[in-house]
Amino acid sequence: MVLNGGSDPDHASYLFFISFCTILRIDTLPLIPSLSPLQPLSSFPTWSLLPNSLFSATLLLSLLLHLDIITLHPSYLLPLYALVPHHFSNSFDLGELVFVMGSASAGCPFGVSSRCYGKIGAFSHKVQLFGACFPLHVEFPRTNLYPSSASSFMSSKETVTQICSLPDSGEFFPEEASTPILDLVENPMHLKNLSLKELKQLSDEIRLELSSIMLKTQKSFKASLAVTELTVAIHHVFHAPVDKILWDAVEQTYAHKILTGRRALVHTVQRNGLSVSASRTESEYDPFGAGHGCNSVSAGLGMAIARDIKGKRERIVTVISNGTTMAGQVYEAMGNAGYFDSNMVVILNDSRHSLHPKIEEGPKTSISALSSTLSKLQSSKSFQRFREVAKDVTKRIGMHELAAKVDEYARGMVGPLGATLFEELGLYYIGPVDGHNIEDLICVLQQVASLNSMGPVLIHVITEENRGVENNPKIEGAYKHPEGLSSSADLAPRMHRRTYSDCFVEALVTEAEKDKDIVTVHAGMHMETSFELFRERFPDKFFDVGMAEQHAVTFSAGLSRGGLKPFCIIPSTFLQRAYDQVVHDVDRQRIPVRFAITSAGLVGSDGPMQCGAFDITFMSCLPNMIVMAPSNEDELANMVATAASIDDRPVCFRYPRGAIVGMDHSSCRGMPIEIGKGKILAEGKDVALLGYGSMVQNCLKARSLLSKLGIEVTVADARFCKPLDIKLLRQLCENHSFLITVEEGSIGGFGSHVAQFFSLDGQLDGKIKWRPIVLPDNYIEHASPSEQLAIAGLTGHHIAATALSLLGRNREALHLMC
Repeated sequence: MVLNGGSDPDHASYLFFISFCTILRIDTLPLIPSLSPLQPLSSFPTWSLLPNSLFSATLLLSLLLHLDIITLHPSYLLPLYALVPHHFSNSFDLGELVFVMGSASAGCPFGVSSRCYGKIGAFSHKVQLFGACFPLHVEFPRTNLYPSSASSFMSSKETVTQICSLPDSGEFFPEEASTPILDLVENPMHLKNLSLKELKQLSDEIRLELSSIMLKTQKSFKASLAVTELTVAIHHVFHAPVDKILWDAVEQTYAHKILTGRRALVHTVQRNGLSVSASRTESEYDPFGAGHGCNSVSAGLGMAIARDIKGKRERIVTVISNGTTMAGQVYEAMGNAGYFDSNMVVILNDSRHSLHPKIEEGPKTSISALSSTLSKLQSSKSFQRFREVAKDVTKRIGMHELAAKVDEYARGMVGPLGATLFEELGLYYIGPVDGHNIEDLICVLQQVASLNSMGPVLIHVITEENRGVENNPKIEGAYKHPEGLSSSADLAPRMHRRTYSDCFVEALVTEAEKDKDIVTVHAGMHMETSFELFRERFPDKFFDVGMAEQHAVTFSAGLSRGGLKPFCIIPSTFLQRAYDQVVHDVDRQRIPVRFAITSAGLVGSDGPMQCGAFDITFMSCLPNMIVMAPSNEDELANMVATAASIDDRPVCFRYPRGAIVGMDHSSCRGMPIEIGKGKILAEGKDVALLGYGSMVQNCLKARSLLSKLGIEVTVADARFCKPLDIKLLRQLCENHSFLITVEEGSIGGFGSHVAQFFSLDGQLDGKIKWRPIVLPDNYIEHASPSEQLAIAGLTGHHIAATALSLLGRNREALHLMC
């Protein structure tokens, strides 16, 4: 195999050095640098350690391969994607590599798809390797290539196989699992001819694959494990991407991603890889982006109406979950779907979850042979024809409404509790169906898909999130780790670090012990484990309402009007869903609700979907709202005490996700601070840095960098965005010629309030030069927190470089960023 077109001996030699070590089972991981698109390979220190005789080794290896003395198996192939820089588009002229292309390892995160054109044994000896970001054209001078078993269900003109690009060392997956059927599937079309037995085995292999990846990434895939059989059945029956399949919750989509050509990238979901949500830009199999949930029925109905208007015939399938049914939008969409009576399929994935432990301990919806038979009967063509005939007859004799009620309640009697709710909304209810019985799933879905004029249908599917986990202690242990860790390497240093949420809850418990009127209301997709402390101490004063943020805000306002002191705890990105209630039910009425805004700013591996970029802007524009942000855990405790003492207006404070600044494990106890009062942390005469919230720490880092260059810097903690500390702002302008404000929020936040004051106060008419540093005006994709801060330009180096530029020292600013 000859890799043609390149002329870079530096990259070529390095590539073959690692290949040679891989064959000899030499551990090269310490030598492999983390390649950057902005940095040449020769600049890495490890490169200088390599011998100058690599070309000799390359020639020797090529000669041995050419003489068929040694053979490269796919499992020893170098991870090309990890070693070749993303910007390096050329391929290499490295000699001839001949290897046996057999079935490759399924767990390889750097899998490269190899597409061979031509008949086996007589093809044109040309192969294209498609990596994630770089094309490589490969030529075969002779036919030493053996086809994989993938050709068993491919056409004779095209063979698709998987090349594993990692040595069999267990570095990426603890246990190598055999997934023979999954290895043959590159897109949903490959599921069409599989038998029921093969589909069941495929489901088991996907579950095994997700479990293995979960052990590596420390990210929970429980929701996707629950819908594995359902995902396989959907793609077996429907014809994506022509048929539109929409998912309400991103946690359910990973089996879908594996089946739609993204298997090799699933392990990268935590950092710089696969999107954490369903993404239209990522795959044609994602017709609509999945965000915080509850949007799929609305979007699906819109697509169904558009289909009808345009005279098309594609099917629309939406999958919702227990969690998303707590949001009102789902019922608004279902009611509208029932009114329009447009054909679409809504699948309710009932994983038997509830926010209330007492309810979960109660009776569950049961799956029996009778319920399975009734579900098949309700979805059958013959039953639907009988219903249509009955409708026509009852219409003629004037008893249509009565007959419809009899039909609805008769089926409601044999269905589970709550089934008639969906009937009242206008959806034809089918279920419950065993979500792990793939035969029943396919039968019901096929019958529903074959009906042309059925209107909106809801299929109730019962699943178990712990399916395939309960008998695997390694996987069970992985679920106990907190989400948001980008890799197992991150786990060790964080396990003993306290988070901002830990300190917030401790401070809130302290205040609740002093003030019996304090209660908490929590809303959002998931509840952090830190809040269990308050729930255990005050079980009657803790209310978790799930994804009902609008209700949470107005419920808190009602608690306040009843004489209590509610703390409404909502992640920044979820508070966006309740903004109308914040405006009219709280701020306009000047009701003292205390908003604790968690996960503020950048959130690392959860990317833009849960990024808290906008709360400073949309909360600080409200006339009666007090807006503040702590710079560290001590300030957070002080702001909890401050919020508890305010009883004449609403107040909010934000804090970031992640570990606290200090290492002190003492209990967080706060003291109220003066409203609208900031403070100076360090004084200098050249430049003033005014930080808001967590960015104060990066301002201190910038001060340390600038002090080495002889620049004296003042660092101030604003504390409040509204009201501003006007006295502090004037003092900074009087004593400095250069001022920089820094915040981890969007345009229109703290910096905009400072600019408004400066312009009205005439400060910009004088000597002061002011620059704001905010989040860029775009969405930052998932990466590690440090990488996201660097992309946003909010690191200490970026702040220091901005100061140097203001001082006219551009060369030093550029050097600082290199």
